[in-house]
Amino acid sequence: MTKARARGERGAVTAELAMGLPLLLAITVGLAWLLGVGTAQVRAVDAARESARAIARGDTEADAVAVGRAVAPASARISVAREAGRVVVRVRATVSGPGGLFDAFPDAEVSAEAVALVEEDS
Repeated sequence: MTKARARGERGAVTAELAMGLPLLLAITVGLAWLLGVGTAQVRAVDAARESARAIARGDTEADAVAVGRAVAPASARISVAREAGRVVVRVRATVSGPGGLFDAFPDAEVSAEAVALVEEDS
């Protein structure tokens, strides 16, 4: 390699890094958002399960929903239905995107359902 050619390639790594860094940042933000969606799904499952268990034990519906809200994502909607000795709790929540480059994507919706048998009084 000649001396003139070595001087011409000087700074090429900096230019390549400047081109690739925004892409790496966008991928990192996207993966962090997916992790947030996964966490919200787990919280929705936990909220549905805890609420269904509380109602099945004999707690009031309002108390059971309060227990679920303590566990559920902030935007969660909790509904309770009683069917033939069972309690069915459904939790739905919307997870907003991180914004910026991802504004074009719709918000993610997570949902969960839990069923519990109503315990009989002894």
